Amino acid sequence: MPQHDLVIIGAGPGGYVAAIRAAQLGLNVACVEFEKALGGTCLRVGCIPSKALLESSEKYAEAKDGFADRGITIDGLKLDLSKMIGNKNRTVKTLTGGIDGLFKKNKVTRYNGFGRLDGPGRVIVQSPDGKETEVETKSVLIATGSVPASLPGIEIDGDFVVSSTEALDFEKVPDHLVVIGGGYIGLEMGTVWRRLGSKVTVLEYLDRILPISDGEIAKEAEKIFRKQGLDIRLGTKVVGIDYDKSQVLVEGGDPIKCDKVLMSVGRRPYTDSLGLETVGIETDRRGFIPVDDHYTTAAEGVYAVGDVIGGAMLAHKAEEEAIACVEMLATGHGHINYGAIPSVVYTSPEIAAVGRTEEELKEDGVSYKKGSFPFMANGRAKAIGHTEGKVKILADAKTDRVLGVHIIGPHAGDLIAECAVAMEFGASSEDIARSCHAHPTLAEAVKEAALAVDGRAVHF
Repeated sequence: MPQHDLVIIGAGPGGYVAAIRAAQLGLNVACVEFEKALGGTCLRVGCIPSKALLESSEKYAEAKDGFADRGITIDGLKLDLSKMIGNKNRTVKTLTGGIDGLFKKNKVTRYNGFGRLDGPGRVIVQSPDGKETEVETKSVLIATGSVPASLPGIEIDGDFVVSSTEALDFEKVPDHLVVIGGGYIGLEMGTVWRRLGSKVTVLEYLDRILPISDGEIAKEAEKIFRKQGLDIRLGTKVVGIDYDKSQVLVEGGDPIKCDKVLMSVGRRPYTDSLGLETVGIETDRRGFIPVDDHYTTAAEGVYAVGDVIGGAMLAHKAEEEAIACVEMLATGHGHINYGAIPSVVYTSPEIAAVGRTEEELKEDGVSYKKGSFPFMANGRAKAIGHTEGKVKILADAKTDRVLGVHIIGPHAGDLIAECAVAMEFGASSEDIARSCHAHPTLAEAVKEAALAVDGRAVHF
């Protein structure tokens, strides 16, 4: 029977990063993954392929509608969707192959199959052909991630009603795409297909899009997306799907006829058939695996990280948890500052945040100061022709310590990194304001927002 120090179930961002780091720390590591390609949902059918399509669709839209103003004329522009999808697939293949190479470099044993617990210190790996292999291990790390959720009574059939996975591989551009859910996945995929020619209707049950984002930023995003052509309907409850008539049934309104429906109402933890009961682990009412500060489950020697334990369902959050977990396992030390984990919505413009929202500060009675700076007053934003949005910084009214940063605008996902590092080191808005930022850059908007916290922005 094969024996290891650590067996990891799942090779997504949490699983494969944990495997590599644990191997670096000297552990004999194995990783079990059912899919042939490593990288999990994020790399195979999530983060990476969606960003490839977002980038390609933005380039197409700019060539179609934006180049003329810059003196660039293109005759005969057309969309080759199959090539665009092919480019996305090549990107995924290259990166998944890279993880396979990293496993070999770090001497991580890879098992291709479905892994499940079978009592303390034992994992069963069922290969795609049904053959089972028993593996002994000192410790197990569950990193099985999450899967798309749906609404009660509505089935994701992969044809008319699809998840984000199928929405990455449409064979043709839908005439009318209905997106159920106004969160980041729905908006990202909705904007891809809108730019490529679809009519896109977004149905959101709440009275706002992006429910966990800062309210001011979400309102600005809604205005921008409506201007771009998204039909956003708030306070709309979907009660069913008429598969035969290709219709979405909404409460109190006429059915909406469409070609495709993208179900984007969130994700649920993947804990099916993991054998948790064989070691005495019970999930909570939402299906998450409870863990302590060291990511230890109710079973000794069994740990869990990433989407499967709840919190922000972000690839980089899973990676940080994975590293902290295995470092604690191998060295006794590991740490994450959950207050400095950034998030990014990869629409155009991008939306990024780190720390607390203005609504959260108000709810907790925290006294704060606010500074903001619009990209329309930033020289680099003017030069590249992307001036929508702003940078917003929230700082403690007494100490000036940065409590949250929220950005909607060009390259927001890159700009937020500076703010996350600043918060990790306990920076004040004055610290950011006093740091020299190169000119002309988009990052100057961050500096100006920090100056604005004290009412002294220079360029606006």
